[in-house]
Amino acid sequence: LSFYFIMTKYTLAVSAILLASANAFAPSSSCHSAFTTTTTTTTTTTVATARTATKATRLLASTATETPLSPLTIWGPTIEDVNSLQQQCQKAPKPDFAPTVSAKDLNLVGDKKAQLKYFQENAMQLKTLMVENGAVIFRDFDLMKQQDGFVQFYTALGMNTCLDPLHSVSARPTVDGTKNSPVYEAVNKESRKNFFIGMHNEFVGTRAPRAAAFVCFKAAETGGEFLIADGRAIFRDLKPSLVEKLYQRSIRYSVMELPFFGWLDNVPSPIQQPLMNVIRGLASAAINSKVDFSVDLQWGEGGYDNVKMLQARAPKQPPIVVHPVTGDPTWFCNVHSHSSKLRKDREKIYGAERFEDGASQINKSDMFFGDDGDISDEDLQHMDEVTMKNVQFVKMTEGDVVLLDNYKCMHGRNVFDGTRKHGVAWFGGWEGEEEMKVKYLASSTGLGAGAAVVSKV
Repeated sequence: LSFYFIMTKYTLAVSAILLASANAFAPSSSCHSAFTTTTTTTTTTTVATARTATKATRLLASTATETPLSPLTIWGPTIEDVNSLQQQCQKAPKPDFAPTVSAKDLNLVGDKKAQLKYFQENAMQLKTLMVENGAVIFRDFDLMKQQDGFVQFYTALGMNTCLDPLHSVSARPTVDGTKNSPVYEAVNKESRKNFFIGMHNEFVGTRAPRAAAFVCFKAAETGGEFLIADGRAIFRDLKPSLVEKLYQRSIRYSVMELPFFGWLDNVPSPIQQPLMNVIRGLASAAINSKVDFSVDLQWGEGGYDNVKMLQARAPKQPPIVVHPVTGDPTWFCNVHSHSSKLRKDREKIYGAERFEDGASQINKSDMFFGDDGDISDEDLQHMDEVTMKNVQFVKMTEGDVVLLDNYKCMHGRNVFDGTRKHGVAWFGGWEGEEEMKVKYLASSTGLGAGAAVVSKV
């Protein structure tokens, strides 16, 4: 009878693992600038506007069959001497970050056609502003208050949409509820309102969008600010000893936990370890069949209610990368959002995370050195302080958009009360990106591209 009882529990556990794997990666998670508008004939402007609107409509209709996967993450060249590169950044003038483009400053408030024309005629300048400054904040534009206008905005800029990096498990809902819509929901759920989303670059395993546009369709009554931080500044401000240690040892994330195995402690010793090996193997096969990167499952103690758990860890990766266009070294590390210790510290301020249901529990994450060593509380606290020192709280209102370079600009979200409706579109690249690469490759201003401390791999 005991044998059959154990095997029944084993069968139920395997079923839970297989069901859990399908949802393992669900998301938990100012200066002013104006450009001169080029004068064109009314006929040309009308035709161009119509073409952009038509292109946007076609994009919405054809997304299901034409939108590519999020591109593979560009880890770039190996940095031979990361401390020397950091010293170069510290000596150089502090780069500008996240300028604002206001429809009020451009005298375009209330005129959607003129706003669309502005984006068409200044597309390359605005994209260059994003690449050089990490992000651009657009305010006071009527065009982006609705989803169709938001699509027209980024279509006019020549941004090339890609699927959400979580697409392989279809984890993130879309704003209009349409499957494969290009505009996804940000984290707006009421159940997540007291969850401070830490600063992170958007990437899942081997895939990372090149850029993103976050739009506000309705601001929360209180809080809910969109958070941005310059990865170049974080790299510059971290302690050199920690930078070297992190870069030399690399980092890796635990991307999920399976807290279903407390009952294994009651299994007779002779069969406990063989049973754990079988469960680990089945779970590994189930999870790795859902994602396009290798996941290493490790048994651990603690987790939820101090029970036995399986923790899935992604491959190791560098915490600092060289920007794929400008060559600037930038912090590309999600410790602020993924560290279990930092999240628990924030619980003391904002309250519990409300990891109540099974799917939410599975989505617990953490960060370690690439050799699986633990990162000290002191180092985590330092990274938190440096990150928060560089965070900007952007209170967005209806129609505001933050266009960001995913490799230079980290993002997050403040806690909120009320109803919040923000969306996001991901981009695999943009028209003119290759021309930008040629320009910066020929330039001697990029710290990463021309520095002797960087070598191609």
